[in-house]
Amino acid sequence: MKQRIKGKKILITGGAGFIGSNLSEYFLEYNTVRCLDNLSTGYKRNVEHLITNPNFTFIESDVLDMESCVAATKDVDLIYHQAALGSVPRSIAEPLNTNSNNITGFLNVLEACRLNGVKRFVFAASSSTYGDSLDLPKVEENIGAPLSPYAVTKYVNEMYASVYSKLYGIETIGLRYFNVFGRRQDPNGAYAAVIPKFVDLMLKNDSPVINGDGHQTRDFTHIDNVIQANELSGLVDNSDALNTVYNVACGESISLNDLFIIIKESLKEFDPAVSNLVPVHGPNRVGDIRDSLASIEKANIKLGYTPEMKLKDGIEKSIPYYLKSLNDKISF
Repeated sequence: MKQRIKGKKILITGGAGFIGSNLSEYFLEYNTVRCLDNLSTGYKRNVEHLITNPNFTFIESDVLDMESCVAATKDVDLIYHQAALGSVPRSIAEPLNTNSNNITGFLNVLEACRLNGVKRFVFAASSSTYGDSLDLPKVEENIGAPLSPYAVTKYVNEMYASVYSKLYGIETIGLRYFNVFGRRQDPNGAYAAVIPKFVDLMLKNDSPVINGDGHQTRDFTHIDNVIQANELSGLVDNSDALNTVYNVACGESISLNDLFIIIKESLKEFDPAVSNLVPVHGPNRVGDIRDSLASIEKANIKLGYTPEMKLKDGIEKSIPYYLKSLNDKISF
């Protein structure tokens, strides 16, 4: 039987966002969950169905508000820090805003964790930390120079976590997410992730834009794999597995051109017209890495992480959510 975290008081920052709302829903089954979110990129509707649960508390506040961070972390056993201003392009357009949210906000929660004696702090790190490194697959101990302000902030998060572990004894684990996709991921806006954006456009019979030649590769990771990695990070009690970072991915890469083909094949049964679509190629996107493929050996050995949802199955599982979003004319 799968081991589950049970009977804990858990704080999830950014808990109304894409990843955070999935974690909130999952952990609420056996735990008491507090969700802190300022709703700048998350949506209250993502957790609306949880609010009537007496074991769930929604706190509309900001990680930049230190007083709120201290209050939210009081009497908490475990923190999942997901709050951040995501997107490489947005960080290039808004470096100061990205810095304050992702570094000052991160430090506020970490310091509140110290002040309230919270034992474990699991946080969303990023594959962007690998920067200009050309090594494949990406191994946690070998990174390059950052290519964007966003990448800088996520690397600084890792350094702060390491310092707080050494100085204050907080058990920290950073999870370097690789191109996460799935239910409740927003297809709208200038900074939407590639899979929901492709699906949303194709269901509207529009051709998606692929930046560059489309031969760049990514290691796409379904949200269910991310949930698994977060739970394992909360459960692990081997000291050798703590105070470090892990790749969270499938360990498989695919080009954006091939991704388009897979999505088109998956959508044909819902709308045969997508068969006629071809992608439009645009300019390369500033700050993007060319290729991405994760080694998941470290997470497998130390956490027991084995991705259960592969790309094609994950896309097929996600399409009903995308269809509902389109029919309801709302983001999911």
